[in-house]
Amino acid sequence: MTLTPLELTRPATVTDAFLSRLVARVPGQDRAPWPLTEVYTGEVLVELPQSSPDEVARAFAVSRAAQRKWAATSVRDRLAVFKRAHTIFVDNARTVADLIQVESGKNRRMAIEETCDPPMVMSHYLKRAARLLAPKRRGGPVPMLSNSTEIRQPKGVVGIIAPWNFPYATGISDALPALMAGNGVVLKPDNKTALSPLYGVQMLEEAGLPEGLFQVVCGEGPDVGPSLIDHANYVMFTGSTATGKVIGERAGRNLIGCCLELGGKNPMIVLDDADMAETVQGAVFGAFGNTGQICMHIERIYLPESRYDEFKSAFLAKAKALDVRAAYDFGPDMGSLVSVDQMQRVKSHVDDAVAKGATVLCGGKPRPDLGPAFFEPTILEGVTQDMVCGVTETFGPVVALHKYRTIDEAVALANDTEYGLNASVWGRDVAAARLVAARIESGNVNINDILATAFAAKGTPSGGFKKSGVGVRHGDQGLLKYTEVQNMAVLKKQVMGAKPGQDYEKYIKGMLSSLKMMRRLRIR
Repeated sequence: MTLTPLELTRPATVTDAFLSRLVARVPGQDRAPWPLTEVYTGEVLVELPQSSPDEVARAFAVSRAAQRKWAATSVRDRLAVFKRAHTIFVDNARTVADLIQVESGKNRRMAIEETCDPPMVMSHYLKRAARLLAPKRRGGPVPMLSNSTEIRQPKGVVGIIAPWNFPYATGISDALPALMAGNGVVLKPDNKTALSPLYGVQMLEEAGLPEGLFQVVCGEGPDVGPSLIDHANYVMFTGSTATGKVIGERAGRNLIGCCLELGGKNPMIVLDDADMAETVQGAVFGAFGNTGQICMHIERIYLPESRYDEFKSAFLAKAKALDVRAAYDFGPDMGSLVSVDQMQRVKSHVDDAVAKGATVLCGGKPRPDLGPAFFEPTILEGVTQDMVCGVTETFGPVVALHKYRTIDEAVALANDTEYGLNASVWGRDVAAARLVAARIESGNVNINDILATAFAAKGTPSGGFKKSGVGVRHGDQGLLKYTEVQNMAVLKKQVMGAKPGQDYEKYIKGMLSSLKMMRRLRIR
């Protein structure tokens, strides 16, 4: 039986006292609080403090003071904090999932999967951080008489702006390598989803992270963002391409680095030999997982003409059978959109497509009977590039089906976008699928999977091509981006340059001969 919002019982862990303690760490004396609501019902959970620019500046000052001591702490002692934190995070995963659900409206499966990301990031960098941060001694320009050492130093205080779709996975996971590298962090989560990252900071401090090192400020982007960027030594942002451009421009004016994971209009290409049952199941998650609110989710599916009807029939049946409702258990397949505003955005994209000739194969409507921000799983046909959803990221449970005749056509259609964040290729012949995948202009390409295989591969950098981003998270670069490189060079004896009285032409001749010898001996 479908539950109505009035029949919902909030998770027992999410008490008023618990929420009040969480938001108490957010500075916000100068401005009126923001009502943070339970998405399923629209009821106010807690009044979230809103930080002024002056309070943002003070948060950076507090973090910077703590960071100086933290940077002087040995890498071994810093990493010990995260070894303890790993256990605490796993042990409290269900409480985190409760917070994620009440603030975002996603279904239980996606909430619990989101809790896994920070422990996975911790595990990876606990193995790699000591090696990455250790000084690396190399040769210098004069063999035997010179050397150079690469020394990694923290940037200072990193500003992180996290989105509402995965507030815990981005807000906390992006901070972990920055902290391991010796930085402080000031995090600005989205107002709608501040609870789970606040709890993540609390757990890190329980594990021994110095108080004050990890600050959280809250507010609308235009109010808080400029001050955060102006005081940061580096910025990590996940969100829209339009906002990313503004952040990148301001960071550039301040001569600080930034990493931007931005929008996508992600394609899925189904090859002739694809296992249709597995492909359809993958497409269901790709389109409707997290209610379509995943940066790497699929909004365009390209199918060979020979298998179009087969896929369409099976995909429609799966979509129509999805259990969509509000519940704090593992029953529903799909939950709510994050807000009424987001629901209206999704609806406007579908309405625009229909008005311009697209066909709704299933769904296409809000479901206020389920909750304020629910929208049906929607499959469209006949979407063209004169429609908003043909070129712009919808970020909801909406996907369009397209036919192709040749692989070249499929690749061209997949690449016909200004974005390049994620793509998916399905086929039994993995070697052939790899050849297709290599032609797609995308920072992530999954073969016989939608997105998890790439994103969960923490050892490999993950980022976007074209307007989908600048820089990467994960891999060695995901930690090293939070460091400055110092080149400490030593010359043991003054041998560079002509000797007193030596003819300079003779010196140059000897120097050039030495370069040839060094090349033959592979010294440099």
